[in-house]
Amino acid sequence: MNNTPTPHIGAKYGEIAKTMIMAGDPLRARLMAELFLENPVQVNNVRGMLAFTGTYKGKPVTVMGHGMGIPSIGIYTYELYNFYDVDTIIRVGSCGARQTYVHLGDIVIAQGSCHDSNYGQQFDLPGHYAPIADFELCRKAVETCERLGYKYHVGNVFSADVFYSEDPRKANWTKMGVLADEMEAPALYMNAARAGKKALCICTVSDHILTGEATTAEERQNTFTKMMEVAFSLV
Repeated sequence: MNNTPTPHIGAKYGEIAKTMIMAGDPLRARLMAELFLENPVQVNNVRGMLAFTGTYKGKPVTVMGHGMGIPSIGIYTYELYNFYDVDTIIRVGSCGARQTYVHLGDIVIAQGSCHDSNYGQQFDLPGHYAPIADFELCRKAVETCERLGYKYHVGNVFSADVFYSEDPRKANWTKMGVLADEMEAPALYMNAARAGKKALCICTVSDHILTGEATTAEERQNTFTKMMEVAFSLV
């Protein structure tokens, strides 16, 4: 279906590549364009959600922001999969660790995403859908981490609708082996499944829910580029 530009993306059909790497912060998208893309061209600035299309090792790639939370990434990835015919979306973002063996700066590859969102209600399923990543993307991300010597963890994340939560039951996700908290993966994975496309969420641990540790701005700048390297290796 070609219905572009959309209400949220100003790019014309064909200006966005089949493979996308997205981040919550549009300025991080700009950073990725500067660090990784050859001849990047800005293709979107609607609502300040920057997007740039260029090439990485000769292959077309678009980098773009998706905002914060399930509703925001849900809108953007739906339009990208269904209106711009994007095949693959890889999210790179931050997360808060839930396990003692997961440390600041580690990479978390979200094989699946538990959540407290009603996003899946729209599909009218007779049960609870389990949002999961594309296996090939997940496997290649692991291979890249091992090749580069990056410390990584693969498994479930928990994705919340609320950042500042007063619900004490969230601690139970730690008991279920959930690696970390983030806020976008379920909508990305469900939209990909519904459209028959591919998706993966890769996060860097920026803070620790159990210990209260947190990275500095400088540390985030230096360590977050590792997950970007992993994401671009999947192109």
